[in-house]
Amino acid sequence: MTKVSIVRCFLLLMHLFRYIILINSLHIPPPLPLLPLPSYSQLQWQQREIIMFFHFGVNTFTDSEWGTGKESPAVFNPTHLNPDQWFRVAAKAGISLAILTAKHHDGFCLWPSKYTDHSVAKSPWKEGHGDVVQEFVAAAAAHGVDAGLYLSPWDRHDRRYGKEKAYNEYYLAQLQELLTRYGSIREIWFDGAKGSNAPNMSYYFWDWFSMTLVQTPDGWEMKTDLLGKLLGLPSTGHHCQLAMQALLKCDVSIRPGWFWHKSEEPKRLSKLLEIYYKSVGRNCVLLLNVPPNSTGLISEIDNNRLIEFRNAINTIFSHNIAQKCVIQASSQRGGKGSSFGPENVLDNDHLWTYWAPSEENKQDQWIEIEAENEGLRFNVVMIQEAIGLGQRIQQHEVYVDGKRVANGSTVGYKRLHRLRVKEVNAKRVKIRVVKSRDLPLISSIGLFYDPYWHPNKS
Repeated sequence: MTKVSIVRCFLLLMHLFRYIILINSLHIPPPLPLLPLPSYSQLQWQQREIIMFFHFGVNTFTDSEWGTGKESPAVFNPTHLNPDQWFRVAAKAGISLAILTAKHHDGFCLWPSKYTDHSVAKSPWKEGHGDVVQEFVAAAAAHGVDAGLYLSPWDRHDRRYGKEKAYNEYYLAQLQELLTRYGSIREIWFDGAKGSNAPNMSYYFWDWFSMTLVQTPDGWEMKTDLLGKLLGLPSTGHHCQLAMQALLKCDVSIRPGWFWHKSEEPKRLSKLLEIYYKSVGRNCVLLLNVPPNSTGLISEIDNNRLIEFRNAINTIFSHNIAQKCVIQASSQRGGKGSSFGPENVLDNDHLWTYWAPSEENKQDQWIEIEAENEGLRFNVVMIQEAIGLGQRIQQHEVYVDGKRVANGSTVGYKRLHRLRVKEVNAKRVKIRVVKSRDLPLISSIGLFYDPYWHPNKS
């Protein structure tokens, strides 16, 4: 055999060897899911990021936050009620789900319930023939926004409250009305709020949830403070937090109060952005209340602030500076050429493609972004996990050019670190996983510049 033939044979064997390695690495399966896992509808819900609340009722006309239950239905008389305007506002703000207070703690019903006369049927609005819930649901459908309803468990008007069986029958009857009269209701919202002097009684949560699940099989949600009653666990415990990983929510009003008050104005943009970073940026869904005024419309000042808020979010997160960078990691599941490389964190799939380190390297797991040419100008770092396979990261750190600039515990669907300086100019950004439940799976990393951030004024 000639020397040329030996070289060709050697090169052929080398290519064959590399091909075998590549084929084997491409068939490396994903790591096993880690319980608990969010359902498909929970994943969809988490990706909404911001949803809206409309607190509206007799309190709107009495300048109250918590009504007494003794209000006359005659006070409810919005002169220009127009839920279509509410949803024009919601659509401009990028909202995909909105919830109406069908009944608040005062017990007044915004629909003509056949189980009580304390409702719009006894009000002068539309001479008692109006139905706010119907108009709300119709307007939501017209604007392509999903509709949800809040039905307060605490009822300060109904005499059955405090009589366990009788009141739970009444509550279930009203819940059934809402779930069967108005088409697709995508979320029913409960809470445990009530005054310290309220009668002591038990709610039949299991029956309520069972009815909700039967009527709305495509998704439901419950307040965190009810979970202990359901699972027999403390609501602040580790197991509770894990079980609720895809259901966490931060609810807050755009104004100081939950109902509209003439004397109040919406929060400043800087405050709303701070709330966004502390809710959506900490693995929660932000439920933002925007209360209609006594005419039945969203006030112009609230509308303008919402648009300003949405424009600011779009401005900040429209351009991921990291996408023009080189990326490397401490290791890669299946080795180079597998489908679990660090480049996955820079694609547009924020759930199902991800970087996974190797099983062998569990001591120091990190992923690093490096600028090819000019430095990186940013002040926000985003990390997302592949939560479809379970939430895993328990502690992490962020380094900029070798200096630690941020650290935190869990990540989940989304973690945003707004740095303590106006901006940094750097060459390298490293995300280090300090502790995790099994292999960490990072699906997305982003570097963004927030021009609205003024740390010295916060």
